[in-house]
Amino acid sequence: MAGINKVILIGNLGRDPEMRYTPNSIAVCSFSIATSETYKDKNSGERITQTEWHNIVLWRGLADVAEKYLKKGNSIYVEGKINTRKWEDKEGNIRYFNSIQGWKIES
Repeated sequence: MAGINKVILIGNLGRDPEMRYTPNSIAVCSFSIATSETYKDKNSGERITQTEWHNIVLWRGLADVAEKYLKKGNSIYVEGKINTRKWEDKEGNIRYFNSIQGWKIES
């Protein structure tokens, strides 16, 4: 059976979108969004908010739309897939970078 790699996030932009272009002039836009979850601590009864940060990458036309309309602090809906890059740094350590490759956004 084939697997499914789909992510849906609703959060707030942590920074303005950053646009760049590949050597072949393909637009790539990246930004981070924060998603928060609030719960009540069992022992103290205190309300605790836990925030997760997600790196978002958009390509081509969707990248152009994001650069034009999105700003830091905007609420956003993102649909996409998890993408993990692996590389070796100068000291020989293996590094990983997780991002969400978006295919749909709404603000």
